[in-house]
Amino acid sequence: MSAQREMKEKNPWQTPVMIIITVIGVIAIVALVTVAVLQNRPLLQKYKYGIVLDAGSSHTALYIYEWPAEKDNNTGRVEQTHSCKVKGPGISSYASAPLEAGESLRACMQEAEKLVPGKRHHETPLYLGATAGMRLLNIENSSASDKVFQAVGDALQKFPFSYQGARILSGQEEGAFGWVTVNYLDDRLKQGLETTGALDLGGASTQISFVSNNYDGSESPRNSVTFRLYGNDYNLYTHSFLCYGKDQALKMTLAQMAKEGPATVFDPCFHPGYTATKNYSILYDGPCVSDRKPQAALATFTHTGKGNFLQCQEAVKSVFNFTYCKYSRCSFNGVFQPLLQGPFGAFSAYYFVMNFLNLTDTSIPLETVKDSLKRYCATPWNQIMLLHPDVKLKYLAEYCFSGTYILTLLTEGYNFTSKSYSDIKFIKKIKSSDAGWTLGYMLNLTNMIPAENPDSPPLPHVGYVSILSVIAVLLFILFILFILSLRPLWPRCSKQPQIV
Repeated sequence: MSAQREMKEKNPWQTPVMIIITVIGVIAIVALVTVAVLQNRPLLQKYKYGIVLDAGSSHTALYIYEWPAEKDNNTGRVEQTHSCKVKGPGISSYASAPLEAGESLRACMQEAEKLVPGKRHHETPLYLGATAGMRLLNIENSSASDKVFQAVGDALQKFPFSYQGARILSGQEEGAFGWVTVNYLDDRLKQGLETTGALDLGGASTQISFVSNNYDGSESPRNSVTFRLYGNDYNLYTHSFLCYGKDQALKMTLAQMAKEGPATVFDPCFHPGYTATKNYSILYDGPCVSDRKPQAALATFTHTGKGNFLQCQEAVKSVFNFTYCKYSRCSFNGVFQPLLQGPFGAFSAYYFVMNFLNLTDTSIPLETVKDSLKRYCATPWNQIMLLHPDVKLKYLAEYCFSGTYILTLLTEGYNFTSKSYSDIKFIKKIKSSDAGWTLGYMLNLTNMIPAENPDSPPLPHVGYVSILSVIAVLLFILFILFILSLRPLWPRCSKQPQIV
């Protein structure tokens, strides 16, 4: 019995100290791994929101944007989660009844109130940006413009969001923010890739924006915008042509054809068989056409379609000035434009018109596109109505003109050739977000695109936890090996004496 007691006393595995050390070591390692996993596990994602109202010339649209709330400086990826088209015309159409402009926004704002979580309402910024329609109204009647904005502001402040005001965007801002949107959604800015140019066409204006290696901003500084985004500098060429949106361009083209005040205007941009009685005073209403009104004209005229693409294109060219240019090169109306460079995204009315005409595929040769449009314009009006019974007649009647205008603007105005036409991509959305200026506008106002790339962890969460776990296991194995290495030093246990 004394030998057994001596053996137990000399065996370190059976001493309380070694048992405690071993247990504590195991517990410490398990705790290390557990804490690392729990501390670094992905949290339930929380989001922040922003709302932008695009008050265009023909209509207003509301967009809701969402991004991860946990990101430093709110630099998480922003995505559009909802859009709502306001019923009725653009807010500039309510000049004589401004209160109705504010009331028209109510339904879409109520949708936003339901879709944005209640606890985020007070911190959700709400912006309204007005474009060319309000620019024209402000030129024509600044007092009426102010009253519309006052009514819109009063209506928006009744909702529980953080209202940041309503204002008119300059044409340069509209073009630049459209460029930011397209390149942000395509991840070109963060990755420092070649950027995509932006072509925007609305009802009252059109914008072209792109980066060109041949342009440093010195020849025409007013068309230059400089951005520093994600550590990269961009010298952007951008220009907005007021009155050259498709609706105002149609007015200008028709006004040019009717400048002599005839009783009947034979229009090659409308289908053969189309006829309508129109009012001269309405045709020449607005600053884009008011200076072209004939002195002696009847109250009305008969608008008759001829359906001839080539003649329509010549009529469209009459509203451009291609002769005057004081710079090394121009687009039209004496406006400087550097050499086109890179791919382009064409959105807004560009997309909607060309999509209706089934001409969004720019891999099709330009001449084939023109031939297709020739056939479409020559199609009798009664056949067009039968083919598209669900489209409003006003819009349906204008597609021949709109398609011809787009091709003329791109090739004659912006100097796209048969070769470079294939660089254009007609787009509606990029990764579920609408292409347009609204996202770029919000990103700029909320400083959500940093000038420098934000710091990021050297390892992703999964990689970090995996490495930590491997190290912990290695520590445990080394600990066991250390204990086992002491075994030769343990006293040899003699056999138990036999009890006789």
